[in-house]
Amino acid sequence: MPERLTIAHTTTPAGIGIVSLRGEIDHQTAAPVRDALRGACDNTPYTVVDLSDVTFMDSSGINALVHAHRTVSAADGWLRLAGCQDPVLRVLRIVGLDTVIACYPTLQHALRP
Repeated sequence: MPERLTIAHTTTPAGIGIVSLRGEIDHQTAAPVRDALRGACDNTPYTVVDLSDVTFMDSSGINALVHAHRTVSAADGWLRLAGCQDPVLRVLRIVGLDTVIACYPTLQHALRP
């Protein structure tokens, strides 16, 4: 069975952490997402989560994003979401997270100052 979620982490020359997720975020895959976001947020208070290749996200993913948002906000930073597909964006809108964490159409947009 192929992996249901892959995670990549990079940092831009400007010091912005990028966590790129690919696949499904649910109760079985949320722990690695939380760990990746924790690592990114510990390294820099400016983090973009690229969700352009995420096809599904449930409340476990929402919780991971909320925790990361709180972490960077406490450090006077920010968390931005990029490239949300319609099913993921719908979940973010239902719970109102799109009004708390800025959502951008693409990674390039999210990286702009």
